[in-house]
Amino acid sequence: MQSKKVIDHIINWLKEYATKASIDGFVVGVSGGIDSAVTSSLCASTGLKTLCVEMPIHQAQSQVTRAQEHITQLKERFPNVSDARVDLTPVFEELKSVLPKTTSSPQLDLSLANTRARLRMSTLYYFAGLHKYLVAGTGNKVEDFGVGFYTKYGDGGVDLSPIADLMKSEVYALGKTLNVPHSIQVAAPTDGLFGDSRSDEDQIGASYDELEWAMKMKDKGKKIDDFVGRQQQVFKIFIRLNTVNQHKMNPIPVCKIPVNLL
Repeated sequence: MQSKKVIDHIINWLKEYATKASIDGFVVGVSGGIDSAVTSSLCASTGLKTLCVEMPIHQAQSQVTRAQEHITQLKERFPNVSDARVDLTPVFEELKSVLPKTTSSPQLDLSLANTRARLRMSTLYYFAGLHKYLVAGTGNKVEDFGVGFYTKYGDGGVDLSPIADLMKSEVYALGKTLNVPHSIQVAAPTDGLFGDSRSDEDQIGASYDELEWAMKMKDKGKKIDDFVGRQQQVFKIFIRLNTVNQHKMNPIPVCKIPVNLL
């Protein structure tokens, strides 16, 4: 991949989109991960105003430290970058306190994790509306179109997606060229939605390198029986998630009313 040319292409795309939309800049949720670091760096490189927002909810200190390191670096390099920090922990806890009580379960844990993502989405759109900015998405191609590893109307609720046509490995390549802090480049990917140290690989059961391979194999028309061992296991994981998460990737279904009923 020609990283520098890809970077220039995305920067120009962002600028053109914002200009046509008569928008003043971008707002990006910065988590301390590679995707948000690359996205915010690309937005900052446009020269348009870029607001980096931290939104911790019982966040691990390592994630907070990486996010702050990145934001500090961006502000030193780009005069158009500003930042805001909104601690959503008390908001999250207050919401939990008024929801119906239920016993702990995987479904409850996942529902609360998705609730965190949706609180963050609402916060980003608050700032977007306040400043006439666009919410820039941070999803990559594997997450957005491969396994659907994001929250519907959470981190999936954005105005535009600058890195959604890039594999995770390609995002890392751009991060290196964009001088993203080394601590972020080597950190294990995590969505940070569960308040513990679990990584994306822990949740999915496969690494991003493996998922990229599976995505390419699916595009080539390969089937589960074409593989054995770990490759078959990874391909099964990919196909299962790709299937169950189609509701995230496809447009919202609309019930069309027959003309004779109108």
